[in-house]
Amino acid sequence: MKIVLGIIMMIVGIAMVVKTETVLKIFGRMAFFEKHLGTEGGSRLGYKMIGLVVFFLGLITATGMVGGFMNWLLGPIFDAGSGSHSISS
Repeated sequence: MKIVLGIIMMIVGIAMVVKTETVLKIFGRMAFFEKHLGTEGGSRLGYKMIGLVVFFLGLITATGMVGGFMNWLLGPIFDAGSGSHSISS
């Protein structure tokens, strides 16, 4: 089931990147993207970035790497209070 969900997410991500104009027509412009990513193409670039993130999340879901990725991403945060790191001077 994870493989199917991952493949669907990858297809949606690719579609968002390739068909950005259609996504823009469906969802409209986003003020945050327009303000921070440019004046005319900010929303288009924002939708492409969201599509890339969705594709990447679909890839790690399909390959079963979600746990490993989350451990890598959040490991330093949760490991900070454990005192397992030694500091040598």
